[in-house]
Amino acid sequence: MNILSVNDVELAYDSFGSEQDEAVVLIAGLGTQMIRWTTSFCRMLADRGFRVIRFDNRDVGGSTHYRHVQTLDFEALATTLMSGRRPDIPYTLDDMADDVIGLLDALSIDRAHIVGRSMGGMIAQLVASAYPGRVLSLTSIMSSSGNPALPPASPEVMAMMTAPASNPFEDEAGYLAHSLAFAKRIAGTGYPFKEESYKALIREELQRAYDPGSVGRQIAAIAVSGDRRPRLATIQVPALVIHGMDDPLFVPACGEDTAASIPDAELLLIDEMGHDLPPELYAVVVDGIERTARRAD
Repeated sequence: MNILSVNDVELAYDSFGSEQDEAVVLIAGLGTQMIRWTTSFCRMLADRGFRVIRFDNRDVGGSTHYRHVQTLDFEALATTLMSGRRPDIPYTLDDMADDVIGLLDALSIDRAHIVGRSMGGMIAQLVASAYPGRVLSLTSIMSSSGNPALPPASPEVMAMMTAPASNPFEDEAGYLAHSLAFAKRIAGTGYPFKEESYKALIREELQRAYDPGSVGRQIAAIAVSGDRRPRLATIQVPALVIHGMDDPLFVPACGEDTAASIPDAELLLIDEMGHDLPPELYAVVVDGIERTARRAD
């Protein structure tokens, strides 16, 4: 793991493949670390002739955390947003998009293919719209456009996502049970859920960093992002939107709306895929990223 100072924060990153190849930047989702883009996925993509860079968003993993910020009151946040006022939050998705460009600057990379999953897809969308000269292609996976008319996740799924978990250093079994229950709930129906592999991933994340408040701070950043469709309409690079037909967190209409909002975007709907990326789908997703990248040539 390497650390770079970017936009007054430190970002942890690593890379795969030759530095001479075109870069692909992988952006992780809400509260998750760069290792959710697994080593095998990154190597598969690097084998297609790309320099693959994954990194920890601010407030997760080895990057700068905002532990000094008090726990956010979501009712107060919602009230502030509904009144048309801007809430006081430590950072926004635009700040996180700026981090991606800062990372490219620090690595002396002029242009890159930008790939994001879930919240990372939102950040990738903002990078592509705000920095058209720095982006070669865009792939948005299991994400959304921010259109307020889209159907939301069910209250049950949202409750599972935001429910407090046990402290893993006091009750590891309880923490793992909580994490596994949510992961199984949002996983697709067509692929086996590998419980032991997921436990190993969670334990690795815990070894890298534990900051239960970061999820709330990043949810707040998503909440103030609003409707991104006007910005999506300005994207001119080749774009691919990948979405699972079984996604219970961002239902398929969210992927469809994202693709419809980006000029000439390709939409890839995958049967029995949920809000996760099982190894059985790595090749399909890598194929899509590569195909979209080649459209930029």
